[in-house]
Amino acid sequence: MSRPRWIWRNGAIIPRDAATVDPDDRGYQFGDGVYEVVRIYGGRPFLWEGHRLRLIRSAGELGMRSGFADAAFSAGMAELVERENIGDGTLYIQVTRGVCLRQQVFPGDSVDLEVTAYARPMERPLADLAKGIAAWRVADIRWLRCDIKSINLLPNVLARQTACENSCAEALQHRGDILTEGAFSNAYLVRDGAVYTHPADNHILGGITRAFVLRLAAENGITVREKPSTLEELAQAEEVFVTSTTSEIMPVVCVNNEPVGNGSPGVVTRRLQTAFTAALAGTTGPNFSW
Repeated sequence: MSRPRWIWRNGAIIPRDAATVDPDDRGYQFGDGVYEVVRIYGGRPFLWEGHRLRLIRSAGELGMRSGFADAAFSAGMAELVERENIGDGTLYIQVTRGVCLRQQVFPGDSVDLEVTAYARPMERPLADLAKGIAAWRVADIRWLRCDIKSINLLPNVLARQTACENSCAEALQHRGDILTEGAFSNAYLVRDGAVYTHPADNHILGGITRAFVLRLAAENGITVREKPSTLEELAQAEEVFVTSTTSEIMPVVCVNNEPVGNGSPGVVTRRLQTAFTAALAGTTGPNFSW
């Protein structure tokens, strides 16, 4: 994956080589910040408004001012994507509380937020979408505010590393006997033709793609129950899939070396994938606007 040529930093687009991180930045020292990853299809953002509003919410939950995400900010993101000449790709946005002498308490409104963004190309994962991926169960050791999209991602990194060491593409996290979500995705089971997924409470991140997929399910007559599932139910599931900005609707065909169902993507997962792909046909309309 190529590095971006340009960085959006506090209202200005600058060459990547000119971008620096102050050692006293609270994101660098404390992980005191939030972020978003937005999918770009055909040069246009997918579900931008959902990502923008979640960024504002995450910042607000950490006591940060949210006025940065205004119309000028959206215009800046559009210019950044255009400057990088992105067709299919991603836009990464990070907000930290700012730069001040190291102290645990908030520095106050005299310190400005540090807002950084960049865009880079990324193709759709078509091969994996067709055949599915393997996943590995991992204990969920994260804090109890997973609904905030914080840059504190070390537990997710450790979970994903465990999955990688077991030749799996994703980790399915669980608190005790309850499945929560993936290391970078929301998780779903299919039982008796219905989709089950953990409620969007403080134990999971309310995914933007998750909300869109639940909408697609409703439009296509697929029953969804936002209800916690046990590890036993995971083992007995007819289908398993995960969703995220970058993985779309990804079938999981194997968990801890045991096949899910018949070991191939299931009927319900395929129906949702078809609906998702249809929604991507063209890059106009409310789902593709800044």
